[in-house]
Amino acid sequence: MPELTEAQWKKAADRLELDGLYFLYGEEKYLIAAYLKRLLKKASEQPFADFNVQRFSGDGLLADKVADAAEALPMMAEKKYVVITDLDVEKLPARELSKLYELVENLPETTVLLVFQPTLEMDMKKSAAWKKWLTAVKKQGTVVEVRPRDGAELERLLCAYAEKRGCELSRQDAAFLISQCGKELQTLFHELDKLCAYIGKGAITRAAIDRVAVKNLETTVFLLSKALVSAQYDKAYSLLDLLYQQREEPVAVLAVLSSAYVDLYRVRACVQGGHSPAELANYFPYKGKEFRLKNAERDMKGLSLEKLRESLEVLLETDIGLKSSRTGDRILMEKLIARLLLIAEKERIT
Repeated sequence: MPELTEAQWKKAADRLELDGLYFLYGEEKYLIAAYLKRLLKKASEQPFADFNVQRFSGDGLLADKVADAAEALPMMAEKKYVVITDLDVEKLPARELSKLYELVENLPETTVLLVFQPTLEMDMKKSAAWKKWLTAVKKQGTVVEVRPRDGAELERLLCAYAEKRGCELSRQDAAFLISQCGKELQTLFHELDKLCAYIGKGAITRAAIDRVAVKNLETTVFLLSKALVSAQYDKAYSLLDLLYQQREEPVAVLAVLSSAYVDLYRVRACVQGGHSPAELANYFPYKGKEFRLKNAERDMKGLSLEKLRESLEVLLETDIGLKSSRTGDRILMEKLIARLLLIAEKERIT
């Protein structure tokens, strides 16, 4: 069967016009959980819902119990709904998985089997087990991939969410919130709940977002890298304090910071060779992330290739230190900040 779009799924689910097998997965876990909740609410409004709606967890799943539920006829209704959440075909014992495949191939016409993945992370491209499952579902049922929202669609969702809570959020400030907190809906809605509680009623301003919303790791580290190459001592250390307050792992912080410096190095080398930084997207994974090249082109001014190379060596030393030294990670990170600031300061003096 062909894949359904999310719009098609919502329309069919709201009308309970469902047949056979459905598999809902994807990166946007918040929406998958919301679709699950919405479907269960609709199904529970039908007669004898306690019998006609049965749920199973993928953790420790027993295929025989799922099959018993699926093969039982619905009571005083046309359909019976059997729901599995967070099925893990990689960890499910071979015997259980074999029985599940058998059920999928012989699903009764009166049963709707729905598999939702609201929390489980999966690697569909590399995992042979998941590829096999996806092939089987596409053959026997319907697949719905829930993709992350982006751009104007994500901004509209945030504006509508704020409006439902008695607040106003402009599209421009919605974009600013996304830039500060990332694109994950659950995180964004959580931050909007905080902002609405803070504002009470009325407009959510950019100043309020800057004051209340928690910046995500990438945003904070980007601001840190910008402070470092600009030799802004106070700002750099205050951002490091913020990262520790947010309990970010030093190794993760270092990875993002190193990535920012690699961007700077590549752009500097590209410009120095007489090329446009945009050309880097042809050789490195910048497609869809061209903003990183623009940011690097802006921030690398005043920094030579030699000093950027020296900065990368310092980052490498710190990475080795974090993974092997007994020295406290906070001390190593503070030393890193000091050394990077000194490199940038000397470059600007000379």
